[in-house]
Amino acid sequence: MTDHVCSAVEALAKAGAFPLPQGLARIVVELPRDAGHGELATNAAMVLAKEVGWKPRDLAERIAAELKMRPDVTKVEIAGPGFINLSLDPAVWCAELKAAIETGANFGRSDLGKAEKVNVEYVSANPTGPLHVGHGRGAVFGDALSNLLLFAGFAVTREYYINDAGAQVDVLARSAYLRYREALGENIGAIPEGLYPGEYLKECGEELARDYGKTLHNQPDSEWLPVVRERAIDMMMAEIRNDLAALNVVPEVYFSERSLTQGLLTQGSIDDLFASASSLTVGSASASVPAPKDLVAETIAQLRAQGHIFEGRLPPPKSGVIEDWEDREQTLFRATDFGDDIDRPLMKSDGSYTYFASDIAYHKSKFDRGFGTMIDVWGADHGGYVKRMQAAVKAVSGGKAELDVKIVQLVRLTRAGEPLKMSKRAGDFIMLRDVVNEVGRDAVRFMMLYRKNDALLDFDLAKVIEQSRDNPVFYVQYAHARGQSVFRNAGDALSGLPSSPSARAAWLAQAPLKKLDDPAELALMRKIASYPRLVEAAASAHEPHRIAFYLYELASEFHSQWTRGTDLPHLRFIIQDDPQMTMARLALIQGVVTVLASGLALLGVGAPGEMR
Repeated sequence: MTDHVCSAVEALAKAGAFPLPQGLARIVVELPRDAGHGELATNAAMVLAKEVGWKPRDLAERIAAELKMRPDVTKVEIAGPGFINLSLDPAVWCAELKAAIETGANFGRSDLGKAEKVNVEYVSANPTGPLHVGHGRGAVFGDALSNLLLFAGFAVTREYYINDAGAQVDVLARSAYLRYREALGENIGAIPEGLYPGEYLKECGEELARDYGKTLHNQPDSEWLPVVRERAIDMMMAEIRNDLAALNVVPEVYFSERSLTQGLLTQGSIDDLFASASSLTVGSASASVPAPKDLVAETIAQLRAQGHIFEGRLPPPKSGVIEDWEDREQTLFRATDFGDDIDRPLMKSDGSYTYFASDIAYHKSKFDRGFGTMIDVWGADHGGYVKRMQAAVKAVSGGKAELDVKIVQLVRLTRAGEPLKMSKRAGDFIMLRDVVNEVGRDAVRFMMLYRKNDALLDFDLAKVIEQSRDNPVFYVQYAHARGQSVFRNAGDALSGLPSSPSARAAWLAQAPLKKLDDPAELALMRKIASYPRLVEAAASAHEPHRIAFYLYELASEFHSQWTRGTDLPHLRFIIQDDPQMTMARLALIQGVVTVLASGLALLGVGAPGEMR
């Protein structure tokens, strides 16, 4: 219907009413919140009025007059300052339902992205321990967003940035070394402040003791530290990969921070690597991609040559504390030239790089790999880092690339309203794997997406396994299972109904859909018809939670119609003496389950045939 509205505006422009507006892409046609406002509503007059120089209400009247001439438009009304409400011939909704049934799993699939390359980086937790539930929310969000973008026609690469350089991995190594000494029989006492207290490092210590005996114990720090650090990082990354796999999250690329400065990659081509098999670790000894000895230095040199780097002194912060401020002459990135609040240091006083310098080089590598659109999924504590990173991406790409940072807020875990206790094995947090093991992957994934990413999430372990309307994941999955149960029970009333899902869909696509004239049935058809537009809108906004919300609404309408049939026999899905009406209503259910299965797949959640 958006095309109809755009055509009406174009017809007015062609008739000389005004020059053709450039903002047609801002026109939205959607289901109104209030059913009394018609079947569809459009903001066309509101978003175009300023550009064409008309009052919104006057423009709405002219657009409405054009739309009234279309044979599939039965009613047009103008509301408020210029919204246009439309009602359509029911045949329009029947055609949309038929398309959903015939298209099946591809209903809603779009070429919106036109195969544009998009890099989605998510989780990227420091390899210092197992993942906690906050990491899990970022993992689910990034994975679902990637699914959504792929469905909308983008070429997506899922990436995990391994922070395996810097002080935190040295702390990891020292913590593992302490467990190594413990494994040798030493009484290590309480874990010192500043080291990782979790028991998950005991296994690492035991492996080191088994493989090295007392050899490491007799070495100076400079000798044992790199050995223990490498082993600890490898073990932590293996555990992290297993944690992600429990959620069915499998990044295609693992990019090592150390590879930016240590030149670990030796042969081949970076393009070949990122076009090849999945789960590749850039910077590992087994990878085969060339890398300059120091990509960070190379990036700084390039930015300096472009005038974006200078030697200067930062003024002290006016309020609060800036973590990287030092009162000295230093190497600074002109971040303020690209929208940041302050210029940013790239070198520490000891000559090493700041984290920001490494992050600039890393994002430059993304641009060099052909990604003009980058999406980073960060935790709640990284909000202050957004502007500088967006400034850096503008600088290294010459303004050709965009970085969208999605901040994922905290998760508050409870059980029946009571806060959850910390995990003994993790030490000071609740492990993601424990939550997945208790309530299941589907519940975790759906509930992590049933709030907007930047909103705090309350996750009650008791609530998410309830079989009630108050548990969204159950309610949506139950709608899909309920639909499938109708098909299993319809054979006696409808001879010829195929048992194969694909054959059944093809058969039901020929149903007499015009018999579906109950207002709630038409509402369900309209809801199904809105799915493709919803997918494109959610993909464009990078907001997969919209899919979760939509699925709950669709499930609610379907459950309500089921309940109405319980009270009003003529509205039941299976009418024993009316095979034509039964066929039509089964076609409606086919549309419902098709869209439910599609949306759940985008969220990475199962669509069960029955609830157990």
